[in-house]
Amino acid sequence: MEIKILGTNCARCRSLEKLVRMVVDETGIEARISKVEEIMDIMQYGIMTTPALVVDGRIVLKGRVPSAKELKSILVK
Repeated sequence: MEIKILGTNCARCRSLEKLVRMVVDETGIEARISKVEEIMDIMQYGIMTTPALVVDGRIVLKGRVPSAKELKSILVK
C-alpha cells in the first residue's frame, strides 16, 4: 500500500502523519508512507484544503484529521 500525506507541514498535517504512522504500526499494514509538502504537487491532486490523505493513488480524506478508529477503517478496506 502506498500512503501519501498531502500538506504544507502545518500542525494538522503533522497530526495526520503521526496518526497514520501509529495506525499502520498498530494494524501491521505494509505501507510506504510519504509526505507531499510542495504546494504545486498538492495542487496536482485537486486538493484545496489540507491535510489530505491519498491511498494507492486515490484521495480518501481531505481537509481534516480523522479519529484513529475512522482512519483504521479507511486503511483496512
